[in-house]
Amino acid sequence: MNCACELKEKVDGMIARIGTAPEMAIPLLQAVQAEFRYIPIEAIEHIAVNTEMTETKLYGVATFYSQFRLEPVGETIIKVCHGTACHVAGAKGITESLENRLGIKNGETTADGKYTLDSVACLGCCSLAPVVSVNGDIHGGLDRKAAAKLIDDLEKNEPS
Repeated sequence: MNCACELKEKVDGMIARIGTAPEMAIPLLQAVQAEFRYIPIEAIEHIAVNTEMTETKLYGVATFYSQFRLEPVGETIIKVCHGTACHVAGAKGITESLENRLGIKNGETTADGKYTLDSVACLGCCSLAPVVSVNGDIHGGLDRKAAAKLIDDLEKNEPS
């Protein structure tokens, strides 16, 4: 983003489209996150000034729901399922393999902003355990080596 004015301009468009009423807090925050991949504090401040919502309410909503992020995330979100079936099938090893391959810990983003690694409670694909989601695409039946290969494949398919 080039400047704060660009953020404000985009958020103004969201407010105009979605509305200013307090019950629009979640849709507005979802729109902001869809645009920026996280919710910048400046967006919360701007929404509060231009709607019927307070910064406190918006921040409360953003921190209450796990879907919202207040820190930048990578272009590619990698979620490792740690539900019961995946846990039993080796989710811990999958997470460790991805941490080693990416050079980050669970919950972190690579320095270049390409990848964010997150453990999640369940992806709902128990019959495919262990499961990893890469930007919503499900990869099942993985082992440590196959998990690391996912990253290698992503790197190969990246435009130069």
